[in-house]
Amino acid sequence: MPDLTYLGISPAQKIHYQLSPSGLISHSLARGEGVLSGNQVLVVDTGEFRGRSPKDRYIVADLITEKNVWWGDINIPFSPENFYGLYNKMIDYLSEKDIYLRDVSACADPRHRLSLRVITEHAFQNLFVYNMFIAPEDEPRWQPEWTIISAPGFRATAETDGTRQHNFTVINFTRRVVLIGGSAYTGEIKKAVFSVLNFILPKYKQVLPMHCAANRGRDGDTAIFFGLSGTGKTTLSADPYRDLIGDDEHGWTDDSIFNFEGGCYAKTVGLTEEREPLIFQAIYGSALLENTVFKQGTLKVDFHDISKTENTRVSYPLDHVTHAVIPSVGNAPANIFFLTADAFGVLPPVSKLDHAQAMFYFLSGYTAKVAGTEHGIQEPQATFSACFGKAFLPLHPVLYANLLGKKLRMADVNIWLINTGWIGGAYGTGKRIPLTYTRTIIRSILSGQLNNAGYTRHAGFGLMMPDHCPGVPGDILHPAATWHSIDDYTQAANRLAAMFNENFKMFANLVDESTLAAAPKTAKYNRELLRT
Repeated sequence: MPDLTYLGISPAQKIHYQLSPSGLISHSLARGEGVLSGNQVLVVDTGEFRGRSPKDRYIVADLITEKNVWWGDINIPFSPENFYGLYNKMIDYLSEKDIYLRDVSACADPRHRLSLRVITEHAFQNLFVYNMFIAPEDEPRWQPEWTIISAPGFRATAETDGTRQHNFTVINFTRRVVLIGGSAYTGEIKKAVFSVLNFILPKYKQVLPMHCAANRGRDGDTAIFFGLSGTGKTTLSADPYRDLIGDDEHGWTDDSIFNFEGGCYAKTVGLTEEREPLIFQAIYGSALLENTVFKQGTLKVDFHDISKTENTRVSYPLDHVTHAVIPSVGNAPANIFFLTADAFGVLPPVSKLDHAQAMFYFLSGYTAKVAGTEHGIQEPQATFSACFGKAFLPLHPVLYANLLGKKLRMADVNIWLINTGWIGGAYGTGKRIPLTYTRTIIRSILSGQLNNAGYTRHAGFGLMMPDHCPGVPGDILHPAATWHSIDDYTQAANRLAAMFNENFKMFANLVDESTLAAAPKTAKYNRELLRT
């Protein structure tokens, strides 16, 4: 048992260290934290919070962070005094409870390994940590570089503790401690570690941290998939014909891609074995289902029931995935995919980007939310999240973009913009691009079939659209051709172009002329673009 007196935790306290998955499941059931599904998988309800709370994430402002962090509504400053006040209160709170301790690491590349000590109030949280991170290679000599303490039952007092409300995540880069309180949503643990790596790796190691999935072909070629929630990042990277490196967080060195995690955290809404077989088949053993609902009168999970939340989730170790790459390291990418779910029906299902366009769309990080995804959204709403992960970036987005530009200049890589959203009209009038077509497009790219295809330049966005893709109807490759009215398409395209440009104003004085020139222009579309 590690000595935790350096944290203020008494040796006499009941500490459960490195319990096996079966042990953690037994503890969770005995403590009333969850129930077993019909196929013996632990199902838990995370309570008040069934998603992250980005407005309650703080970074301690001190000598390390004060002049380096991109302060604002994403990175909210927190005083050292308030941090230590919260820390002491949390230790006192946990002193009267059993706690679960797990030593793990992040980063599959041993050159960049980060050792972690995670202390949780609940057994199921510790099971999540087991699933999502990498087991230590030498436990008796384990020296954690970072400590994460998560106590969902501890509630801050906003007036005295300096928080917005009772829940919080506070990252202290000097003390190398993360405090998480008031929320049992396990994604807070995962994304806190991601935020730490997003500071450390680019600043000190020139490694680009990326919110992306990655897989590897049987001949060793690597593909990476950037995308915000709902764009298909996890689904499209889980390809039975390729080997999975990871589904969410990776680093790009000069010569490789490596996974930050040892597991996957997949959305399960609408999950079926036919559509997403690799994810469906990974839900066994130590897998942990969050906020899912059983079919009435049974213990069978209904993945279509979103009465609790649309953000239903499952975590599982990477080795639950058929053909996973372990250790999860691959070559530098041959293809990069930017995924967007364009609910306005404007963007092509596939287009090829040059380096300047890649910089523009990386900094834009565009997708769209549709009615029903969040309270109050009645029609499609453009969402821009810099670098496809704005919520997790402690440093300024341009720093990450410049590092991407450097990697692109060093690598022989193709960059593609993939629209997994709507064609033939906006959400409500058009239709969602079938997943089978998107899979076919990506497989055609990975096999080299689009290398010599003919291309047409999009009039306003300047995107190069292939004229033909095997297995995909030609009329959907040029989006204007799928609309009933060219005038309606023109208005929609020009509105979306204006949204892109308005968002990009914050970067206009920080990027070069070629990146600025890649911005979309308003244009008049011709009936020639309508193909029958």
